[in-house]
Amino acid sequence: MTSAPPGRASALQATGAGRYADPLFKWAAITAGVSVLAVLGLMIGSTTADAWPVFQYQGFVDFFVNDEWRAGFSRTDFTGEYGAFSFIFGTLVVALIAIVLALPLALAVSLYITRLAPRRMKGPLAYTVELLAAVPSVVYGLWGLLYFVPTFLRPVMELLSAALAPVPLLGTFFAGPVYSTNYLAAGTVLAIMILPIITAISREVIAQVPPEQVQAAYGLGATDWEVMRKIILRRSFPGVVGATMLGLGRALGETIAVAMLIGGSQRWGLSLFFGGDAMAAHIANTFQDAAPETVQALIAIGVGLFIITVIVNVLARLLVWRIGRVAGDAAL
Repeated sequence: MTSAPPGRASALQATGAGRYADPLFKWAAITAGVSVLAVLGLMIGSTTADAWPVFQYQGFVDFFVNDEWRAGFSRTDFTGEYGAFSFIFGTLVVALIAIVLALPLALAVSLYITRLAPRRMKGPLAYTVELLAAVPSVVYGLWGLLYFVPTFLRPVMELLSAALAPVPLLGTFFAGPVYSTNYLAAGTVLAIMILPIITAISREVIAQVPPEQVQAAYGLGATDWEVMRKIILRRSFPGVVGATMLGLGRALGETIAVAMLIGGSQRWGLSLFFGGDAMAAHIANTFQDAAPETVQALIAIGVGLFIITVIVNVLARLLVWRIGRVAGDAAL
């Protein structure tokens, strides 16, 4: 253990910085932590207070389970009907599609970069994947709407509809007609958007696996696939769950790209090719021209989105904690 140079120590004592630095840092850290909680509480309180008249008018439970949305135009009273189930359903479906598509690809990319890629390719590959996170969402939306979906994705959707629509159970989820804006189109582009988040965190978690365990597995005759599946992924599973939840949070709250690709209908359907709407996308599309009563209803949708995000994060935390107890690893 090294000590500070004598000249430096005497300078600190002479100015009194040694006596005041720790208390100042402590109070600065406390202020920063409390300010985050204060901002969060202020946001929750103000939005809930603005949305409360809508919950009283429509009914709190009915607002979330009713699928009829008919905006009113009054400045003082509530004249419309506000049921947000269609938007909640669209948000969850699009986010689920994005996670299902992005998670396997992110894990494969993370494992390749950390375990299989040549040394000279690891850096460029990692930078290329992380560069996707710097692309604005409106660019993703325009690229998906004008190029990716009509050129690549729509032919695939048409093939899926033709092949799976006649199947008794799967047909419900792949029924046509197929348009360029629907749940699957929005979810696929959203999967590309959240790929860098899941990949970056998963790669860091995988890199922290103790090399002794990996070498011990190889010493017992395990193959690369067995080492990655039974050692690396099992050891990294709590961190991968955390990365997935961060990607899911991004998917739940994404606005512009989803608004361009989901369809904009105020209805919902079980088919992946149905053009519905999402919570954040509906707020962005209708807020500017909404009447005062509808503005309050849109704020209520925002409150509902916050509730869903909190529920997802709590469930993820419980899952990570449970995995940590079973596997013997500390939950991240």
